[in-house]
Amino acid sequence: MIWLAAWFARAYPKSKRHGVAPASSPPLATPSFAVAKGERELRLDFFRGLALWLIYIDHVSPDVLTWVTIRNYGFSDAAEVFIFISGFTAALVYGRATFEAGFVIGTARVLRRVWQIYTAHLLLFLVLMAEIALVTTVSEKPAFYIQEMEVGEFFKQPGSEMIQALLLRFRPLNMDVLPLYVVLMAFLPLVLLLAKLHRDLPLALSAGLYVLMLRYDLHLSTYPDGFWSFNPYAWQLLFVFGAWCALGGGKRLSPILNSRSVLWLAVAYLCAAFFVTMTWYFPSLERAIPGWVARLIYPINKTDFDILRFAHFLALAAVALRFVPGDWPGLRSAWARPLILCGQYSLQIFALGVALSFAGYALLTELDAGVMLHVVVGAGGILILYGMARVFTWYKWAMSGRERAKTDTSKLITQEA
Repeated sequence: MIWLAAWFARAYPKSKRHGVAPASSPPLATPSFAVAKGERELRLDFFRGLALWLIYIDHVSPDVLTWVTIRNYGFSDAAEVFIFISGFTAALVYGRATFEAGFVIGTARVLRRVWQIYTAHLLLFLVLMAEIALVTTVSEKPAFYIQEMEVGEFFKQPGSEMIQALLLRFRPLNMDVLPLYVVLMAFLPLVLLLAKLHRDLPLALSAGLYVLMLRYDLHLSTYPDGFWSFNPYAWQLLFVFGAWCALGGGKRLSPILNSRSVLWLAVAYLCAAFFVTMTWYFPSLERAIPGWVARLIYPINKTDFDILRFAHFLALAAVALRFVPGDWPGLRSAWARPLILCGQYSLQIFALGVALSFAGYALLTELDAGVMLHVVVGAGGILILYGMARVFTWYKWAMSGRERAKTDTSKLITQEA
């Protein structure tokens, strides 16, 4: 800690910490960001919007519509896409603020975002608990929903459970991503501080923490007994990897990703993962997997972010980047617009998607719905998500117009004075 404090004092002198740079000192060096200042990487919004749609579908129809998502065709799913892009975009936005305005200001902006995510989680918790309470009062099988959503303890003793919810230790089913996001974002300033020391230091230490997690079974507990479904000690690796890519690591990986041999290796791995996952649904295929291979790869743990899931995500990313380059015309087409808009309001759309998914799931369960109604509910929910994204876009445009009007008026008053 002493050497870290000493480095901080050298990298951020007192005059800089107060916003005034000394005349004799050179400006702070900034990393090579993956996206130029003032530009927007539409692929990030596109794939994050796609991840949000897939997460909604996986939640609303876990037994039927998941066959149209990536969840049943490989080791990783939309959660990996969401966490990686979250780390990437966080480093882009708050990395620039940290390196240009200073560590203190950058950290303050990160903590404001942490507070936004935390309050969104609490609001979603209240909405979801209200939904569950409503469904249990009108359903003929209330015990099913209470058990399915893992909220039995809450209805027995809501006071103590609410305190645990505030501490992120109690949450219903499908509410595990935002607490993970809160923890990961809270440590982003440290990641950026380490990146100032050396561009690869955050990723190296992240990998080391991942190894320690595997060796010593590091985890966070939930209330009353259990573990976080997304272990922060493990999933931080993907978040930090995304941040590392945003801070210049992605550019250094480009020659490797553009290699034809890497592309075919990624395709081969995706095919192998597809075959393994098919054995989970068609047990007769298991005999084709040698025993030593099964002992080597299992269990493919999502909670502790198994390395095979990480490799599967990397393979998906390699293929996606090859077929969806940054200048791909499809990103500016009308059909991609809904995905991009949803991706631009990821926090709001994610929370809305979780709330809608339970409502849709309860509706499908109560009606004992067939495939067609599953499709209708899935498509209807996506339309609602897109509609709300358009509302957010309009609101942002309207408010920016009012701010411009205020600015113009204040300038006019100043000029007249």
